Amino acid sequence: MKLSDFDYNLLKELIAQYPLKDRADARLLVLNRSKGTIEHLVFRDFPGFLKKDDLLVLNDSKVLSCRLIGKRKTGGKVELLLLGSKSELVFDALVKPARIKIGETVFFGENNVSAVLSAKNEVSFQAKDKDEVYSLGKMPLPPYIKREPEELDYDYYQTVYARNKGSIASPTAGLHFTSSILKEIKEKGVNIAYVTLHVGYATFKPVKSDDITSHVMGKEYFVINNETAKLIEESQSKKNRICAVGTTSCRVLETYASGIKEGYTNLFIYPGYRFKMVDHLLTNFHLPKTTLFMLVCAFAGEKLARKAYSEAIDKKYRFYSYGDAMLII
Repeated sequence: MKLSDFDYNLLKELIAQYPLKDRADARLLVLNRSKGTIEHLVFRDFPGFLKKDDLLVLNDSKVLSCRLIGKRKTGGKVELLLLGSKSELVFDALVKPARIKIGETVFFGENNVSAVLSAKNEVSFQAKDKDEVYSLGKMPLPPYIKREPEELDYDYYQTVYARNKGSIASPTAGLHFTSSILKEIKEKGVNIAYVTLHVGYATFKPVKSDDITSHVMGKEYFVINNETAKLIEESQSKKNRICAVGTTSCRVLETYASGIKEGYTNLFIYPGYRFKMVDHLLTNFHLPKTTLFMLVCAFAGEKLARKAYSEAIDKKYRFYSYGDAMLII
């Protein structure tokens, strides 16, 4: 399979730059795989596709304020995206500009907290603790959102059920849920389970090989607690449907199919993959040539996925993180 097989054209004006005031006002494209049909609804219609004893699986990872803007001694601007901590005050990081030299010191915030580029893509901070480091950061909006983070992003770029800190980007399929929609789903007798996968650079690492099967996914930490594991096992034994919210929840479930409840997953799902756990998938619209779009193509089928994306573009759906949603049944 060639990388070019997963390309498509999108007008820039369809890339959502702000969230909707009411999360549930997002549009919802429903793709039925068995019928090959497409419906155009709104997200508040989503509970109608669930029935008693279904299992809805949500990723409860919380986004860290991990984008830091600092200054060199010369006054030049430096941007860090902290990818995760190697120890209390040593972090893997993406550094801009790339010409920063190993051993150079960068200063952050009014108190001039300092960090040294201790190795390529590694920074060591002089700070009280990890919390102080993250207190210097901003919400890490993706680069296709062409603005600086605003106060509203600290609310809207988190899911309403986020609780376990660790992601460098939001599990965006969950952004459409409100407390009232979750309540409605529970009242229908649907079981809700939470998994944690901390979204890391692996999710967004560009696929550079023309043959996509040569791409190696990086590892991301995940955990399935005992309560969730029990709900999954009960659903499978009773043949109840499992709906994964987002590609992250989907990858956790498919990793768990191998019997692993906690650790690091580098599962790369692309067309030809046989799903073992997931029956329905709720997802946003993803960038071309990404592992996220490839997963959607694997779940929906390439032809149907392309049909859905083409129709979403024609009908001017909002794309990417703050965009609209697609339910594949």
